[in-house]
Amino acid sequence: MKKLIAVMLAGVMTAAMVTGCGGSADDSAQTAADTQEDTTQEQETDNTAADEAVNTETEAQEPADEDAEAAGDSDLAYVQGKGTLVVGITDFEPMDYKDESGNWIGFDADTASAFAKSLGVEVEFVEIDWDNKIMELDGKTIDCVWNGMTLTDEVKSAMECSNAYCNNAQIVIVPQDKAEQYQTADNLTELTFAVEAGSAGEAEVTALGAEFTPVKTQADALMEVAAGSSDAAVIDSLMAAAMVGEGTGYANLTYTVQLNSEEYGVGFRKGSDLAEALNAFFVTSYEDGSLVQTAETYGVQAAVIEQK
Repeated sequence: MKKLIAVMLAGVMTAAMVTGCGGSADDSAQTAADTQEDTTQEQETDNTAADEAVNTETEAQEPADEDAEAAGDSDLAYVQGKGTLVVGITDFEPMDYKDESGNWIGFDADTASAFAKSLGVEVEFVEIDWDNKIMELDGKTIDCVWNGMTLTDEVKSAMECSNAYCNNAQIVIVPQDKAEQYQTADNLTELTFAVEAGSAGEAEVTALGAEFTPVKTQADALMEVAAGSSDAAVIDSLMAAAMVGEGTGYANLTYTVQLNSEEYGVGFRKGSDLAEALNAFFVTSYEDGSLVQTAETYGVQAAVIEQK
């Protein structure tokens, strides 16, 4: 009897234990499932928030990218964005030269300053090697070439050029005591010339078939002739009028043969919208008289081309 009771008690305890263990396993499984579901929901929430953040950032970025692209296509926007118009020049009186205080002045320099002001930016002048002007422009070291630049076929094919604003010519410079010998182009080939490298003067001397030495600037070409290192030079007529003859620094030099007729323009990067902006500025400043007034300051008013 005692043995039977013991067996029955053992069975009850075993059943209780089995029931207890079974309930604990089910609860653990359910808890794990609930935890996994919560984790999944949290991940989905995080992913949704991340997606929304990315979308918001993308939407915000798109207009900025469009603005950047527009600025990249517009030289005007580029110049206004950085706040300066960088002008490539050489020392070329009366177009670009320094006053006693070291400031750049001249017909071109003053006009470039007025144009920059009309754009709402500052002007900055950078002396360049004239032979490298296209490379400087395309490399964005400068924004334009504005230095009594002749509108040659080469220039017009490599740059976006403004309308012509000044008439000019290439003329031969010789010492006063030799001027009578060189009044026509017939015997110019017997002379040795100094010319600015990459200039219209160099092109004219090359066309003549004469011997020449390329120098950095037109002012250097005059120095070569004055020093006797070269027989003659070919420079712009506007420069000759300001720097050669009685009352100038080269009173012992004079000009003789005019080799061509040409026009000045300003060069920008190919496709630049600054050329159109400058053309509009030329028209406005010609109509209000300020362009001619500036020209009169430097004695080049006779060379200014009507703007319309």
